[in-house]
Amino acid sequence: MKAAVIGSTGYGGAELIRLIEGHPELELSAAVSTSQAGEELGTSWLSLSHLGRMYEELDPERVCRKADLVFFATPPGICARWAAPFLEAGCIVIDLSADFRFHDPAVYEERYGKPPAPKEWLERAVYGLSEWNRERLREAELIANPGCYPTATLLALLPLLREGIVNPAGVIVDAKSGVTGAGRGLKRELLYCEVNENLRPYRVTGHPHTTEIEEGAARFAGRELRISFVPHLVPMNRGILVTVYASLMNKYTEKELTDLYRDAYRDKPFIRILTDRPPETGAVRGSNFCDIAVRVDERTGRVILMAAIDNLMKGAAGQAMQNANIRLGWSEETGLKALPQYP
Repeated sequence: MKAAVIGSTGYGGAELIRLIEGHPELELSAAVSTSQAGEELGTSWLSLSHLGRMYEELDPERVCRKADLVFFATPPGICARWAAPFLEAGCIVIDLSADFRFHDPAVYEERYGKPPAPKEWLERAVYGLSEWNRERLREAELIANPGCYPTATLLALLPLLREGIVNPAGVIVDAKSGVTGAGRGLKRELLYCEVNENLRPYRVTGHPHTTEIEEGAARFAGRELRISFVPHLVPMNRGILVTVYASLMNKYTEKELTDLYRDAYRDKPFIRILTDRPPETGAVRGSNFCDIAVRVDERTGRVILMAAIDNLMKGAAGQAMQNANIRLGWSEETGLKALPQYP
């Protein structure tokens, strides 16, 4: 099976190329970059210089002739504009941006300030939260890969929300991400001296992922969720840690809730339920794992949920590859069995 990556000069695109090169069923057929077409991959990524491959222009007809599977690792607005010719040519498209995550085009336009994708494709897109949407992913033409923060938050929260164990009003999500989550663009606030030895919140209200998390809760748990979501930038390359605070509807022990999570994720190879210690970003670095832990605060009647992922893997390229595996009938773990990189 031949795969193309559109948006190969970003962190997510480079991670996809790395995964494709290690996948036994996939072959990289095209690395597309409109900004660096005609240059070698090594000009952007010294780590990929040995591949001897050139960046190509975004030419749907040419790419479709040599690709069955197309990953869009592009900023918002690109896949919305270019997905149709690939889909009409019979390619499977997996979009890592937000362009097809919302069924209501007005929501996307409000949150991202860009023209939405054609409504016919928005309605056919399948939200790719792998562990919660397997059946629909098996038949999908167009897969909308979830955002990194929504992936960690929903994986942590959905088992309790689905069972009505927590109050869906007043949920608080405290989230922290490494700098790669902000992309590879040159921005003053992402310079080394601005990030190093520093910790800061950003987009404290109105972050687009707030809406995505709330829509995911309605989609998979059938409940209207209202959250306060505050992301923070931390001085590390990669990784996300979310801590979710929610009020319990009744009294539960930690063991009861932990057992519920083990049941919910029993056949999900990338979910690890921890009991003896909280999750750490270093323990999932470079892997597709999501580590989850549950704690009950009896004094306040709250449950505290913690989840750690690698934002470039389970939060982006790794989950995209997991979705490709599901769609193409391969084991979910194909090409994703590498252990976390520690230390």
